[in-house]
Amino acid sequence: MAIAFRHSAGFGKRMEYWVVGLMLKEGLDVYLPLVDDDAIDAVIKRPDGTFTEVQIKARSKTVKLGDGALFAAITHEHRPNYWFLFYSDRLEMMWLMTSAEFIAEAVQNKTGKNVGKRSVWFNGTRKNKETGEREEYGKERYQKYVAKDFTRLLKDKAV
Repeated sequence: MAIAFRHSAGFGKRMEYWVVGLMLKEGLDVYLPLVDDDAIDAVIKRPDGTFTEVQIKARSKTVKLGDGALFAAITHEHRPNYWFLFYSDRLEMMWLMTSAEFIAEAVQNKTGKNVGKRSVWFNGTRKNKETGEREEYGKERYQKYVAKDFTRLLKDKAV
């Protein structure tokens, strides 16, 4: 039992390091804050010498079916030069969004214990015609945010 908890408890941090490793592999200049009390997991130095901040969020394969790319209860108000990188381990998909894009796409809770917090659900479920089993898929409306690399972090300005 302790192994399962330790595995799930460390998932987010392991994924942060995995994503940072991918960034380094692509040649990005990545700086890691020692303390994460401002929702910044990585700082990227761009070729023009400016910096951009990145928050990394990940979902594991072990979440319930249908929630493989649900990122919920995120506290966030617009921040210029700030990016979200969302990763679904089950779908093996990554989405990159600026702060403004996240606010435009996310749903903000109006009531309840998470009032004011934002959520975005990148996936849906459907029945596989061959197997008859339910499966997850990336929603088409978020396709424009799917990232195979980190080019947007280096070229696009987050306003």
